[in-house]
Amino acid sequence: MKAQKQRFAVNATVEVIAPARLHLGFMDMHGGIGRNYGSLGLCLSEICTHLSARTADTLRVVGPSSERAQKYAERTLTHYDIKSGIDITIHEAIPEHAGLGSGTQLSLAVATAITKLYDLDATVNELAGLHQRGARSGIGVGTFSMGGFLVDGGLGIHTDIPPIISHNDFPLEWRILLIFDEQRQGVSGSPERAAFKQLAPMDERVSQSLCRLVLMQALPALVEQDCKLFGEAITVIQETVGDHFADVQGGRYSSPLVSMILPWLKEQGATGVGQSSWGPTGFALFANETEAFQVMRKAREYWRDKSGLGLMLCRARNSKADIFMPSRNTTHNELKIKSC
Repeated sequence: MKAQKQRFAVNATVEVIAPARLHLGFMDMHGGIGRNYGSLGLCLSEICTHLSARTADTLRVVGPSSERAQKYAERTLTHYDIKSGIDITIHEAIPEHAGLGSGTQLSLAVATAITKLYDLDATVNELAGLHQRGARSGIGVGTFSMGGFLVDGGLGIHTDIPPIISHNDFPLEWRILLIFDEQRQGVSGSPERAAFKQLAPMDERVSQSLCRLVLMQALPALVEQDCKLFGEAITVIQETVGDHFADVQGGRYSSPLVSMILPWLKEQGATGVGQSSWGPTGFALFANETEAFQVMRKAREYWRDKSGLGLMLCRARNSKADIFMPSRNTTHNELKIKSC
């Protein structure tokens, strides 16, 4: 038997900031031409998973989402046959089960920190595969490696992770209003897999219409920075996909609270509305910060009696995850701590 090579740390400390994302829907759940799903999404600027890590004799993880992070760390250390440990501090974490991609970003942040500390040659796709991420959508993996507005090509016969086939900067003057239902959670894991199995195939004409909306309205409007046309396309995509998922998520949108507020936001001037992934988080798109802020302030007053409602204004992020590696003389407490 060939002896295993002992892994030694090359870098003393590393810091990773992995941004959240909106998953804006699937294009083709019919699959008649050989590929399934195909999705679109957007990287967000104000919400992230932010961790710092240093080499250690044992494994220790502290901070929000530490239990999940520990499992990702254990799997990564075992896979690369690393006998020593790592000390991980999670300073901030994307809310779990909210439809913002927390699991993918946390797993990639942890795995990236370990591979950077031990100077291992690993691609983002390899790390995603290790942690079983990107099974249906490539948006979360693309968010980590690219940022911006993304479209993936879905799953073919030989596809591991859906490839990103379109990558564009998102106008930074546009604003996204997030609508949180803090009393509900989206599905994930085994319940998510079971839900997909319950779905009937999408009508071929519906899939054709969705693909046309993405290719001939959403993407051109994005490039031409036409917020109205872009938002209209996203709204129709969201309504169509939401109706397809209605039987397994309880309606067009999974949160009754978000379902009430989204039409109201459209009436107030949002160019596009919808739900990210399985929800419950909803979103509304505005052409500028002034309009978005005015509507958010009005919403807080109008819906003030709704328990669990949270509102947050965000911008897009057109850059990939941040990875910062200071010199070996930098102590753990001296790591450059950034904000999302």
